[in-house]
Parts: sequence; C-alpha cells; structure tokens
Amino acid sequence: MGLNIVGGLVEKVNGNEMSYTSFAEKYLSNNKPVVITGLMADWRAPKDWVSDDGRPNLHFISSTFGNSKVQVADCGSREFTDQKRFDMTVAEFIDHWLKLSSVEHGNLYLKDWHFVKEYPEYTAYTTPPFFRDDWLNLYLDHYHMHEDHDTYQKRDNISCSDYRFVYMGAKGTWTPFHADVFRSYSWSANVCGKKQWYFLSPEQRHLVFDRNMKNSVYDIFEEVDDTKFPNFTKTIWLECTQDQNEIIFVPSGWYHQVHNLEDTISINHNWFNAYNLSWVWDLMLRDYKEAREYIEDVKDICDDFEGLCQRNLAANTGMNFYDFFNFMVRFSFANIVQLCRLAKSSMTAEWRSSCTAQNLIFNLESAKDISIKMKLTCLSENHNISLDFGSVLEEPAFLELCFQLERTYAFIHDKHEPTGDKKFLMDELLDMGLGKLLSTVVCSPENLATLIDDALQNLVMSPNKI
Repeated sequence: MGLNIVGGLVEKVNGNEMSYTSFAEKYLSNNKPVVITGLMADWRAPKDWVSDDGRPNLHFISSTFGNSKVQVADCGSREFTDQKRFDMTVAEFIDHWLKLSSVEHGNLYLKDWHFVKEYPEYTAYTTPPFFRDDWLNLYLDHYHMHEDHDTYQKRDNISCSDYRFVYMGAKGTWTPFHADVFRSYSWSANVCGKKQWYFLSPEQRHLVFDRNMKNSVYDIFEEVDDTKFPNFTKTIWLECTQDQNEIIFVPSGWYHQVHNLEDTISINHNWFNAYNLSWVWDLMLRDYKEAREYIEDVKDICDDFEGLCQRNLAANTGMNFYDFFNFMVRFSFANIVQLCRLAKSSMTAEWRSSCTAQNLIFNLESAKDISIKMKLTCLSENHNISLDFGSVLEEPAFLELCFQLERTYAFIHDKHEPTGDKKFLMDELLDMGLGKLLSTVVCSPENLATLIDDALQNLVMSPNKI
C-alpha cells in the first residue's frame, strides 16, 4: 500500500542556532514536529555505546549493563494493539542479537529501558535545553503519580518510575502505529543507526480509526481493510529519515510509525508541561468516559461506582483525575514559589518581563485553564482531596521539586545553574513572607483557579511587590 506523502518532509534545524523561547513558540506552542541537529556532541553515550564502525558496541553494553532486566518486543508477533512483550536481561537480548547472521533482520526490539533510574551515576547524556521543562519526569523523581496505597505496587504500570527510556534494535525492528502515552510530547535521539518516521497529524485521527472510533490501524504498511477503516485512504502523511546524532521532537497527539533502517540505539523521553497540559487532560477525560461507559451496567449495584471508574482509569491510562489534580496543585504551588522568589530578588518591576517570569506566568495561566475544565467533574465534589500550601512547603520532596524547577528555568533561560545551594533554598522557602498564601487550602479545581488568580494578581498585576 502506498501512503499519500503530499504533506512533505519534517523540517530540520540546527539546535545551536535557536533559543529556548524561539523553539517553544515555533514547535511546542504550534505542536509541530521537527528534527534537531547539533545537540549531542558532548554526550557520553555516543562515545561508549558506539563502535568505530558506527554500529552499536554490543560487547560494551552487555559487559557493563548486562544484568539489567528489560522489556523486549517481538516485532513479528502482535498482542492486542501492541507487539508481544516479554522480559529478558540485557545480556540475553544481546546474545540473541549477535546470533543473527549478517543477512537476517532482527525481530526482537528492546524498549522502555528505564536506564536513568537504574544507572543514575552513569551520565549517558544531558537532556537538551529545549526539553528540560519536563513536568512529568521531574514530578516522578519525587512523587508517585498514582497515590492509592491500597493498589500501589512498586514499579507497576500505574506507578511508573519515569518516562526516560533507552531503545535498542537491529535493522528491521519497528514500532507499530500509535500516539504517545498521556498524549505527551516526546523526543528521540539516535545514538547510532537510522530510523524512518511516518507522521499523521492529530486533525486526521478519525481517518485511521474504525467506524466506532475504538480501534486504530496497527501497521500502516499492511493491507488495510477498507470496510473496517473506510477513511484510511484519505490520510496525508509527513515522513523523515532520522540519522545518527539527530533528535526528533514528536508533538502531542501526532500518530506515528517508526522503522529501524540500521542497527539502532536511541534515547527517548515522554514529557509534558504547560504547553500541552490540555492534551493530557483531554485524553484523560475521553478515557474516563470510555471507562465509565464500559462498566455502566454495574452502577446501580456498586457502592462506590465513581471510585471504581477512577481505579480503572488509573489502570488504563496511568493516572486518574485525583492523581492529575494532585500533580497540578503541587506544580502550581511550585510555580507560585518560583514567581515569589523572582519578585523578591529583583530591585525593580522589570522582573515581570524577563523570560523566566513570562514562563512562570504562562505556566500558571495554563494550570488555571485546566483547573477550570476540571470543574465539571467529580473533582468539584468532596472526595477528601486537600492540599494546603503551608504543609506542602514542608515536604522534602516538594522542596526538592522547587529546587529542580529553579535549576530548569535558570538553565534554559539564563544558561547557568542557580547560585544558591539546596539547603539555602529550603531555608528561604520556609521564611520568605508568603503571607496568606501559606494558609491556603486547595480542595477543588475552583480553589486552585482562585489561588492562581490571587497569586498572579498580587505578584504580576499589583504595582507593589511582596
């Protein structure tokens, strides 16, 4: 089957010739894919993991990381909407790879290896500045996304440790047609090898689903059933070839299929921030409606039907409304704290026009927009959700979250690390004159929207600083 590629090729840019603000305006805000060069020169991974001939240094990887347990996909075997997966050690996976003859294409593809979590002291790479404003992984470094301790099991799918991955596969391995988890952004860096990408814009999503909008095409190069997917021939695609040392940015909601044209190692992150929060919420709301519809017949006999819906949502999507609300509240608190610190450290009102201040203001405005959307859900009812500013400020995890957020914006906007150490930051946060904010309790989306409004009014609109 031939694809209609009249959409053209994905744009390619030199990352060293663009500021973070320009990148955010052109690609994050516009939700537009792009290939980026020039950002991997200082990485350790291309030096350690790649042989002189440009192919994966499998001996080094096996001898150094061979005991790690990883998930491996069988690219020749479908299981529901994905490839069949099983566990192996890295050494076992590489042994299988090495047994392939030079003319064979591999079927096994190592995916979703949580390398950073497993080897925190081995700095294989540094996240490029364009992708540093990563609320998802920053949060997961300090909190579990799903906080129901009755159902939490360490390292299960609900309480995923992070969304930073290493992928490894021989020539011929591939990833089926899909859109990314949470409808997050993703970035993928080729440490070695070459990949072919095929992209479908979110506006065309309905063209690749069946008549009931329940199931999508699995492989765009298989013979697609016209009866089941009657609109598939109307799709218009973007494509690109990603070479070694290139990074591709995948925007929210863009469906894609990826093929390894050579033996390949890549580093991949999923993440979201203020620019794509609406994509995350819209997916959760759609998944919630499906989860509720699926068990509607037990509503009258279920003591806690809403609780069951939320448990199913967490199992299927990775978090539920309560998890996302807690996430939103803590990040709103953290952004307010950073805005307060910025105001206090400035001698004039000009601080409000700085790149960091504008970023923080945008973050809070986006969080407010999402909280307004949340008002029409069960979150507006009393479900024992309560986070008070003063208590959260005393959480060691929250203080670390604030410190890392400060580091993020100092790096992407000012190109340096913050001068204060962590202890100084903690002491300052607990004694920085927040006034009535310290006694604020957030129990509902309405409370969160009001808190953000008050903070922006006091810090940004008011002619006097705190």
